[in-house]
Amino acid sequence: MKFGETFTEYRQTHQERFMEKCRYVEYKRLKKVLKSCRRCRAVKDSSTDDNGEEDESSLFWQYESCPLCDQMFFSELMKEASDIAGCFSSRVRRLLQFHVHNGMQRYVTFLRQCFASPQQATAQECRMLIEYAMMNAVAMRKILKKYDKVHGSENGRKFRSKMRAEHMEILQSPWLIELGSFYVNFNESSGGSSGGTRNPFSFDLTATEPTMTLILPDSVKLEYNLTCAICLELVFNPYALSCGHLFCKSCACSAAFVMIFQGLKAANPDSKCPLCREVGVYSNPVHMMELDLLLKKDSCNQYWKERLAAERAETVKQSKIYWALQTKYMVGF
Repeated sequence: MKFGETFTEYRQTHQERFMEKCRYVEYKRLKKVLKSCRRCRAVKDSSTDDNGEEDESSLFWQYESCPLCDQMFFSELMKEASDIAGCFSSRVRRLLQFHVHNGMQRYVTFLRQCFASPQQATAQECRMLIEYAMMNAVAMRKILKKYDKVHGSENGRKFRSKMRAEHMEILQSPWLIELGSFYVNFNESSGGSSGGTRNPFSFDLTATEPTMTLILPDSVKLEYNLTCAICLELVFNPYALSCGHLFCKSCACSAAFVMIFQGLKAANPDSKCPLCREVGVYSNPVHMMELDLLLKKDSCNQYWKERLAAERAETVKQSKIYWALQTKYMVGF
């Protein structure tokens, strides 16, 4: 079955229950846009001879950019990518917020959404969000590949790079790592029940480079490195900066020249990511609480205790230095 039919079937299946308030890739409409440019068709037709074969001397069209197509197609696709990324992050935040709630508060919150039990509703929402991210990411990738094929260009591939640079690529979102961690934690807490659905996430925390692996519907594997680029250890108390890079909280604070107890938001607005050197990435960091919970499992228990003791000692040390300086400043000696 072609992906277009699969994607349409997916949307129709989830339209009432989930997709009604979610943005998605307008896959079929975008494919029509690819065929609507008269200039492209005219140039392409002129590059064929009387026998319908491509004239090698006229293959210049393959390397020309069509401004009309680029403006129509990429502006619309960027808007969709932005809406999808925003929708996904807000839904994941809300789901994880519900997970933090306890007792009656959690039950009442989920009861307003559906008449299923809170546990069933949480598992269903989590599976739908994972599928939502993967299906839209694959749709985006395939439509960009189709664009390059139709226009004989590399603009689609360049656009994917631009999406990553502007943090619109949903598969690079730290919220996807959080969702995967939550899915594993939730299944373990509920006795390993995943509703008969294969878990697309897997973790290898004992390898030389600890990773999280996500398997897409077309069997493509994506790996997310869980090593802090500063201390070169498994991330402890992980935070994701706005650029998407993961660091230990203490390491990120050290790189931004702020104390641990002050937090990352106290960093100077001009502070740069230690890895990609992007400016202003400390203003809206994501505390990876579900990943933090997952990494506390037995396989990392001893390591976690050692890191926790070291960070607490460093926090106390920094606090003493900070308040000693404040006292000296106020008293004057």
